[in-house]
Amino acid sequence: MAANKKLLMLPGDGIGPEVMGQAERVIEWFDGNRALSFDIDEGLVGGAAYDAHGTSLTDETMQAALDADAVLFGAVGGPQYDDVERDKRPEAGLLRLRKEMDLFANLRPAMTYDGLLDASALKDEVVRGLDIMIVREATAGVYFGEPRGIEELPDGSRRGVDTQVYTDEEIRRVAAVAFELARERGGKVHSVEKANVMETGVLWRQVVGELHQAEFQDVELHHMYADNCAMQLVRDPNQFDVIVTDNLFGDILSDCAAMLTGSLGMLPSASLGAPDETGHRKAMYEPVHGSAPDIAGQGLANPLATVLSFAMMLRYSFGLGEDADLVEKSVAQVLEGGIRTADIMGPDARQVSTEAMGDALLEALAKQAG
Repeated sequence: MAANKKLLMLPGDGIGPEVMGQAERVIEWFDGNRALSFDIDEGLVGGAAYDAHGTSLTDETMQAALDADAVLFGAVGGPQYDDVERDKRPEAGLLRLRKEMDLFANLRPAMTYDGLLDASALKDEVVRGLDIMIVREATAGVYFGEPRGIEELPDGSRRGVDTQVYTDEEIRRVAAVAFELARERGGKVHSVEKANVMETGVLWRQVVGELHQAEFQDVELHHMYADNCAMQLVRDPNQFDVIVTDNLFGDILSDCAAMLTGSLGMLPSASLGAPDETGHRKAMYEPVHGSAPDIAGQGLANPLATVLSFAMMLRYSFGLGEDADLVEKSVAQVLEGGIRTADIMGPDARQVSTEAMGDALLEALAKQAG
């Protein structure tokens, strides 16, 4: 039996606790059926933490995240927190986790399942076989740059300022993650920026090119402007393998790629830090879909993105590729059987609740494991 993995679960708000509950059932299945076990701790984050403690993330929960082998995160936010001061809003807790754990590389896979092709807005022949990994720099760029703010000018008008800032090391380390992933995938990286109009884009292109020449010449590298990348994702998405880009463009392009797959409810993500002396990285895994307060508590939420986030944890935090494959194949089996939650319903499919989807997953895991 392998040593227990220390896992912190942060369900958060909205549908977060519902989808996390089904992921926990999958984790318990692994505990009982595979040579793998977790020591699970649970904490509050986002609106749940604000309601209990007046802040979206306590220092104690922050420390628990730093001490864990990996963090599994649900979702945060809701309209009831719209008027809360910015530094205490639910999203501030998520940003603090990413910043203090130094989770600079956000991995957003976008892939299609044959059983779910009818859910995509694009034609089957365009998206069939899609398997893209978008690597987004997540702790720098315009979301963190200074100065920022809104100021009143002498004539009474207002001016808003956000600053896009990158150092060569911030670019180099996220590009290295992308190149390393490409070596294990299709061997191709598209580096995306706006070097034609932005100085940070010029630096980005230079640094990525230098790193490629120095360490990753075995990987095919293409430079592409962000607006062209958005167009190409819709026109011919299968040309891509790994896309690496900055915080702002990564936010936009990953959501664009998400809709190629048919539903945000299907998409996992990973946020990785730098490896320590043992090679282990701090990491947090979360579904892309957000808190969806309009359906919270109704048993309608799709738990597959959270379960697939757990699969990414197995692969990238613990090196358990076979176990990750088991989860992913089980998800594919469920979808091919026509079992769907409301967000991915299609012709001849059977709509099920959040819990019933969990039941189907456990059944598929048992079959896949033999």
